[in-house]
Amino acid sequence: MIRCNACHANIGNTVRINCSVCQDFNLCVTCFASGEELENHKSWHGYRVLEQYSFPLFNEDWGADEEELLIEGAEMHGLGNWADIAEYIGSRTKEECEKHYMETYVNSESWPLPNLNFQPDEEAIKTRKRKRMNEAESRGQNSTQKNQASSKPQVLQSLPANHEIAGYMPNRLEFENEFDNDAELVIKDLEINEHDDKQDILMKTYVLEIYNKKLHKRAERKKIIFEHNLIDYKKNKSAEDEKYKTKEQKELFNKIKPFAQTLCKQEFEEFGEGLSNAQNLRAQIERLQEFRRNGLTSFSEVQKYEKAKAQRQQELNRELAARSNGHLISISAGIAPRHASKTPVRVNEQQQQSPLASPYGCKTTPSSSVSKATRKIPQALDLNDEEGVHLLSEAERKLCENLRILPKSYLVIKETILKEWARTNGTLRKRQARDLIRIDVNKTARIYDFFIEMGWIRQLSDNGYSGGNTNTIPNGAGGVSGAATPNGIHPPANNNNQRKYKPC
Repeated sequence: MIRCNACHANIGNTVRINCSVCQDFNLCVTCFASGEELENHKSWHGYRVLEQYSFPLFNEDWGADEEELLIEGAEMHGLGNWADIAEYIGSRTKEECEKHYMETYVNSESWPLPNLNFQPDEEAIKTRKRKRMNEAESRGQNSTQKNQASSKPQVLQSLPANHEIAGYMPNRLEFENEFDNDAELVIKDLEINEHDDKQDILMKTYVLEIYNKKLHKRAERKKIIFEHNLIDYKKNKSAEDEKYKTKEQKELFNKIKPFAQTLCKQEFEEFGEGLSNAQNLRAQIERLQEFRRNGLTSFSEVQKYEKAKAQRQQELNRELAARSNGHLISISAGIAPRHASKTPVRVNEQQQQSPLASPYGCKTTPSSSVSKATRKIPQALDLNDEEGVHLLSEAERKLCENLRILPKSYLVIKETILKEWARTNGTLRKRQARDLIRIDVNKTARIYDFFIEMGWIRQLSDNGYSGGNTNTIPNGAGGVSGAATPNGIHPPANNNNQRKYKPC
């Protein structure tokens, strides 16, 4: 690119004045006519009028000056960088540069040389020269800007934010760690010599083919990145539209991401939008079917239904939160609380047959009075897919479901209580077990009673004697003897201050 030493205008594509005294000093016609003088240059110095070599060499549409600029631009910017080469020429687009280079130099019949037997038409040359002279003045200084705006794509600046994208280098359109980054190590020492036999040449050819396939895969991945604009760090980081997407829409988008490899950006967006619309329609249909099943036929009924449903959900959430914090106390049958009421409670047949009446599914009569303010027994926990459920017996599984305890947590509690029982030689009380296991005291008490009924530990009376190896219960409350049950559990003393238990 040649510029005027006075006004710095691009005069590489037009007539220029070259000083014969000063070395490498050029002026445009306008500055020369105004008598510009700079440094050692004087207006009375001798000069030469230089014009471009506009005659064609290998093609009637390309002059010698453009051929020279094409070769210089390819040497400076590298083959394939047609946008910068077109900018360097100043009068051609990147498509024209690529097409002319491939036809003239690559696909030439006399390759590697171009066609040197080209005979231009003199009349065509003169016509083309006059046309170029008329266009030169109008093109002038704006030629570079026009080519840049029309042919060169916008390149991201090499900012720190862009380098955070896996080492992306925007000016080179490359990454520090490419796909299969060690692919070049296989061929770095590969040499093909004229003395190699056919087997060696064939093997080296296969190695090069494998390397070319790796380059093809690398180019495909880059193409996907650039087509879907995945290198725009700020846009992908902010994700403004993500906050407006529902959970279902985000899950759907993550599922269809593999289709981005085969679809362009517009097709991928249309595909995702279509699936999202279909998902919304299905959800709306299910919602309308729910209204119809509940007998709702008007918008006013739907509003009341939605309001009541939201209130029920809030109550359920509060109940679950209170239960998880240990504030919800559910009195269950099969356990005699320390401060139980002395008034017996009648239990109907339906309650006796309920599996929730006992932690392991047996029919027992509750021994405590149930007040009206008692909360409902929570729904049993589903342990089908929980880890460690296969290690539990059927009774233990029912216990964990009713107490809403995970199998792994229950196994830890079981191991802790049994080890402490063995360490204390069978003197572990329920109160000590509650202090040992830092969970809801009611759950610990139910687990403790369950271990007694299973025969794993022995029940202790208030004076500390165990009923596992004797046929009488020490007189702690009334001094009444009785026979032990088959599983080693002694029934409570039969006096007026205690109630009968219905055995499992």
